[in-house]
Formats: sequence, C-alpha cells, structure tokens
Amino acid sequence: MTTASPFVGFSPASDWVPAHLDASRWTNLEPLFNDLRGRVIDSAATLERLIMDRSELDAAVAEHLANLYIATTRDTGDTARKDAYLGFVREVLPHAKRAGAELDRLIAESAFAAELPGHFEVYLRSMRREIELYREANIALQTEAAEADQKVNQVMGAWSVTFDGREHTLQHMAKYQESTDRDIRERAWRAVSKRRIQDRATLDSSYDALIGLRQRMAHNAGYENFRDFQHQNMQRFDYSVDDCLEFHDAIATHVVPLRRELDAQRSNLLKLDALRPWDLQVDVCGRDALVPFSDGQDLVERSVRACQRLDPELGEILAGLNDGHCLDLDSRKGKAPGGYQYQRQRTRRPFIFMNASSQQRDLTTMVHEAGHAFHSQLSRQEPLLAYRESPIEFAEVASMSMELLVLPYLDEFYSEDHANRHRRGQLERIIDVLPWVAAIDCFQHWIYTHEGHTTASRTRAWLDIDRRFGSAVDWSDCTEARDTQWQRQGHLYGSPFYYIEYGIAQLGALQLWAIAQQDERAAIDPYKAALSLGGSRPLPELFAAAGIEFSFSAAMIGRLMSVVREELASLPA
Repeated sequence: MTTASPFVGFSPASDWVPAHLDASRWTNLEPLFNDLRGRVIDSAATLERLIMDRSELDAAVAEHLANLYIATTRDTGDTARKDAYLGFVREVLPHAKRAGAELDRLIAESAFAAELPGHFEVYLRSMRREIELYREANIALQTEAAEADQKVNQVMGAWSVTFDGREHTLQHMAKYQESTDRDIRERAWRAVSKRRIQDRATLDSSYDALIGLRQRMAHNAGYENFRDFQHQNMQRFDYSVDDCLEFHDAIATHVVPLRRELDAQRSNLLKLDALRPWDLQVDVCGRDALVPFSDGQDLVERSVRACQRLDPELGEILAGLNDGHCLDLDSRKGKAPGGYQYQRQRTRRPFIFMNASSQQRDLTTMVHEAGHAFHSQLSRQEPLLAYRESPIEFAEVASMSMELLVLPYLDEFYSEDHANRHRRGQLERIIDVLPWVAAIDCFQHWIYTHEGHTTASRTRAWLDIDRRFGSAVDWSDCTEARDTQWQRQGHLYGSPFYYIEYGIAQLGALQLWAIAQQDERAAIDPYKAALSLGGSRPLPELFAAAGIEFSFSAAMIGRLMSVVREELASLPA
C-alpha cells in the first residue's frame, strides 16, 4: 500500500530562510547568522521576529544533519556518507554552535525578553540553562565525541555471524532465540556472544575515550563530574539526581522480585534445572515463534490498519509515511543496529529506521517508532523549533504508550491465541526492561563518579549492579558475555545518561494503558492533546495533559506492578 504524503500544508513561522538553502557549507549559513546577530532589537515584536527567523534557520541546519545521519545509518560501510556526515560535524556544526550561543545571549539578555508572550517561558528557561553551561572549549570535545561514536556505530554495523552455513546480521540471529530446539538456541546465542566479544577491547577503548572527553567537558563547566553536569545539560528541571537514585531503589523493591518470579515460572514450565541466557525468548509451552508479518512492507500495512482502528487520525499519519521517503524497515548487512524516528525539521517529515526480521519484537519497534512520528506530526504546526520536540521523558511516553494501546487490535497480525501470547509477552518485556533501565542508569552514575577507573573495576561494578537488577539466570561458563552485557546498550556511547527517560516514560505509558483498559477514548484523546503540545510546557504539565502523573516513586511503581500482575494472571501462558 502506497499513499500520497500528507506532509504538506503547514505554515512556516518564517520565509526569511531561502527555501532551497544549501546547509552543507558554513559559507552559505554564515551570512544568515550574521544578519541575525546584527539586528536592532527595539521591541518585543522585533525580538520575537528574530526568534522565529532563527528557529527556521536552525531547522534547516537540523534537517541537513538529520539527512546525513540517516544516510550513514542506512549504510555504515559507505565511506562517502560517513565522510559527508563527519565533514559537517567538524566543519559546520562548531561554527553554528558558536553563532547559536551568541544568539542565545542576545535573546535571553534582551531587555524585551520579559515582554514576550507567556508561550516563550519554557523556551527562555532552556536557553538560559544553555548559556549557563556553554563553554567554547567544549565544542571541540563534542566534535571528538561525535566522531568516536561514529566509530562505535561502524564496529557494530559490521557485525554478522555465519550460522548453519549462512551469514546473518545479529538482528536476524535473534529469531533463533525463539527456537523450540534448545541446542539451536544455545549455538546461536554463543555465536552472537563470540562475535560481540571479539570487539570487546575496541569498545572498551572507545568508551574510555568518550568518558575522558565527557569528564573534561564537565570540568570545563565547573562541575566535579560529568554526571552532575549532564543532569543539568539535559535540562532536567523537574527531577534530581537523588530522584534517579530513588527510581533505582523502587525498581529493585517492586519490579525485580516480579521479574524473578516470572523467571522461576519460565524455568518450571520449560522443565529446566537452571535458566540459561538462551532460554529467555523461547515460548514456554514449546510453540513456534510468533511471525506477525512477512517483510517491512507487510509490517507497515498491518500497522496502519491497527492504528486506524485505534484512532483514524493516527492511522492516516502512519499511512502517509509509506510514500517511499520515510521508512527503512528491513534488516540487512551494513545497516546500523537498532531503530529510531528522526524528524526532518525543515520539511517536517519523519523518518523511521529499524531492522525488521519478521519477529514479534519488530512489531513492537514499529508501533513504538510510529508513536514518535505521531508526536512529530501532531506538534508540527508549532512555529518554534524548540517546541516541536519534547523532553525525552515525555517523548517516550508517546512511543511506549503505542506499544500498549494497539494491543486490542493485534488481530491484524495474529489469531486470538497468538495475540494473547504477544500481549503477555509485551507485559513481560516491560517487567524485563524496567530493571535493565535502572541497571544502565545506575551503571552510568558509577562510571562518571569514579573518574580514572580501570576496565577491571568497571567490570566489577557492572557485575554488582547486575546482581542487584539482573534476572535469575545461570551464567556458568558464560562469564565474559555477562561481563560485557552493558556493551549492547548503544546509548552509553552516543547518548550518555539518555536512558532513565525510558523508565520514567514506561511508567507514564502504563498509566495510560490502565486508563484505556476502562475507557479507550479517555486515554486516546488526552494522549493526542498532550502530544500536540510538543515541548511547550514543563514535564509535569505535559503528563497532566495526558491525564497521568509525573511520578516514579515507590508508591506509584508498586501500584502499577499490581495492575500488571492482575493482567498477567488473566492471560494464558
């Protein structure tokens, strides 16, 4: 199914930026930035005009970066794409950041800033934090960090294994973990682990370099460590480092025991003496793996039908992505791992990237990234670029909620029996992911508060954390794989501390799901209304607009786990 693209008709806040601006060269951008920096600001109206013109220029730069990044992830082995991306990061972005910092000061320190409409409140708050943390010396360090992360992507993008006489990407290998033949599962798991471990030293070295760069950024800004710097840099106005530690404790208290109960049930149903790492994805009743679609095109068509039944407007948005320019879904050698949605801010057209290989988890990824696209499109009319994105903690509510809200419409993919297996599996994965989120966040707290640590001490710290949050798995004779589990989490390299947001958002998504269990429209309507706000309001207000609480306390988590337990009890194994 191919439809006409709906991405037309928005009204840009400014037509001052040339429609066909070539943003690949600083020489093309510099005159525009100079024009902005040289303007006379003699009223709130002229200040607002500056902000809107600057927003559209920033959107042009952001879109060019988006297109370059998308190209590199679609083919990590293409040196021309890599060189174009790195060239832009090295030769254009540093100039744009310096010019942007000057404009931030011009806007924030203007005598007329106080006269701007209230709509600019969150924008000015964020800008003032940027000014507070900006250091010229950190621009070069950020460039080095982006280059180091690209090297990690190249390493991971090259991963493949030969298994049973055929070459497979690691994403394709995941399907063998659902095989009912335990020998196949073990051989596949060991083949993948062996391939990952081959690059253990390279990834450790890359991570060491990134840690060093980030600690220097923190010191440049006057912070003792990168954790405390990054918490401010990520503009976490509404929760603190101590709140993150409280989240860790609450997950350990309320979620980890449930996870280990489910592990024990799994082991009993599989009639195993001990649960091994290759026993975590297979169906406990010995049924074949779920196959919800045949290929990427089939996946998007079925997803559109499910979303249309949930809400016609959401279905129309997803259908519009299927125009040949917004999707790259199928797994293949050379693609970067993982998945993402990237909004191209000038044209306001989303791009969804993933590595589908006809597995149940691919369906979850599809509707997750569709949730991000819904967010992008429902807020696309917002004239201010800064508000066309929302804080990550709420952006992930948009996506994680979709994983749960589509559960009643899984007959587009499965029989009812298979749909119930997916529903149960979805809830069990949430119980799996919350401790993993806590573990990864806890690990980063340790990493950046133990400056100068060794690789060996880092491994010991990880093992302590895994014992606190990990599953009830026997790692006998797989110690190196356990030692390096954390290396699977790409956020550690490219997006430091960007992970607890998934846990906070998952709690929001579970609240919406609980509401939808009683009244679907009572969940969907506030969900869409909140998404349309983009990032124009503080986090607690965005959550409230969706009809949910911004909370990750032990009491909240305990209540939600009770709801999940009750639902799991109603679903067959």
